Amino acid sequence: MNLLSSTYVFSFFTLISRILGYLRDILIAIFLGASIFADAFFVAFRLPNTFRRLFAEGTFNAAFIPSYTSEKIKSRKKGKKFADDVFKFLVIALFFVILLVEIFTPYLVYLIAPGFFENSIKFNLAVDFTRITFPFLMFVCLSSFFSGILNSNNKFAAAAAAPIILNIVLILSLLVSYTFKLNFAEQLSYGVTLGGFVQLLFLIYFTKRYYKPSLEFKTNLNNKVKFFFKKLLPSVLSSGVTQINILVGTIIASFEASAVSYLYYADRVYQINLAIAGIAVGTVSLPILSKAFNQKNIKKISNIQSRSIELSLLFSLPASLGLILASDEIINALFGYGSFTTKNVEMTAAALKYFGYGIPAFALVKILSNFFFARNNTKTPFYISSFVVLTNIFISVMFFNEIGFIIIPIATSISTWIGVFIYIYLLYIKNFLLVKDYLFKNILMIVLNTILLSFILLFTLNNFSEYLEYSYKYKSIYLLIIVSFVAGFYLISCYLSGVLKKENFKTN
Repeated sequence: MNLLSSTYVFSFFTLISRILGYLRDILIAIFLGASIFADAFFVAFRLPNTFRRLFAEGTFNAAFIPSYTSEKIKSRKKGKKFADDVFKFLVIALFFVILLVEIFTPYLVYLIAPGFFENSIKFNLAVDFTRITFPFLMFVCLSSFFSGILNSNNKFAAAAAAPIILNIVLILSLLVSYTFKLNFAEQLSYGVTLGGFVQLLFLIYFTKRYYKPSLEFKTNLNNKVKFFFKKLLPSVLSSGVTQINILVGTIIASFEASAVSYLYYADRVYQINLAIAGIAVGTVSLPILSKAFNQKNIKKISNIQSRSIELSLLFSLPASLGLILASDEIINALFGYGSFTTKNVEMTAAALKYFGYGIPAFALVKILSNFFFARNNTKTPFYISSFVVLTNIFISVMFFNEIGFIIIPIATSISTWIGVFIYIYLLYIKNFLLVKDYLFKNILMIVLNTILLSFILLFTLNNFSEYLEYSYKYKSIYLLIIVSFVAGFYLISCYLSGVLKKENFKTN
């Protein structure tokens, strides 16, 4: 298996999904802007979407794949039985969770957006939309289960492509609402649940070659299944620390008008970089890393760890610098239309810039936590992530009144970098950080190529500045041309300097 090729496949479909997601968000910005309807929908979508990211973007896999792989190596029958037991318990548990949330929705909305309570219209809208969107949670969690089966068999395309369905359904919801003059936010909420259901059917179809769930709902929580669920909660909290920090930010931002919307739009932009640099690399590397640990192949473990870190930095460092240098132009070109005013652009760009400083940290946390997960250790990442979240909350609350919502991306980036250094320290003292000597030389080359990229980016932004202004109609096309040119230059530079060669990333 080749780590770069598999990451490319995963990243390609993820990129298509994110591009459609941008189109969806551009339409939302045009039709809803940063209105109370937008704020209410984003809060309603935030909780199930956070669970989507927690479960779909590698977190469920972090607990599931090592256990499932271990059972499957023993025999196909044991692997099937383990998967059946996990599937049945998930269905039952998720049904009761959704039932409870539907009953107590107002209390949940108050917890995740307490600032809305003073505005009864906004609060009631958020409650209604949350009741519509929350069944999405069951569909997305079960989708993650089937994605885990596929990833365990080194099949990444279908799992990466599934989120495309959700974005298509949401775009269609907006277009139908515009055509028939329906409530945009309400139709989007229905689209979330419908998209989740279709996505689940899609993954069931592609997984049937490797696994078909038993329809008999007698659960048998043997020791192996209990051990998996014991690992799952720490895994969710630790691997999804970035998403938990975003949820915390939404709660705090709800006390400032339109801040929830600003953070949402900024989050949408930097997530594509995280998806490639952290989630794609982490998702692809975990199954082969778990298998290497089961085989006790130290040489292979060291190679996979080194290449995972290298590949993550190869994508995250230039992305970080790009968002810092071009945040205004990016937000302006993507969302500067219709109801999305110049002030909205300015506020969202400021949030994006400070999220940009944390991109390498967000990605590295995904990679470094895998070095524990592959050893069936979810407790250590859980303790680190708990500290990161508490640090984020402390910084955000301490300075929110003084600085405003912009402290949220600042605190998220700072706290995640602290988490990275803690991971490196603990991995080092436990002798878990098994990396090759070539890693440090290649990181240096990545840094030098990133510096070169920054000069090219600044040059192109200055020369095309008049075509990226708010009033220019085709600014998004020019942004796409600039990004494609600069990214292409960077990749060619990395190839010529020897850090982006396919043969480097063979895991055997």
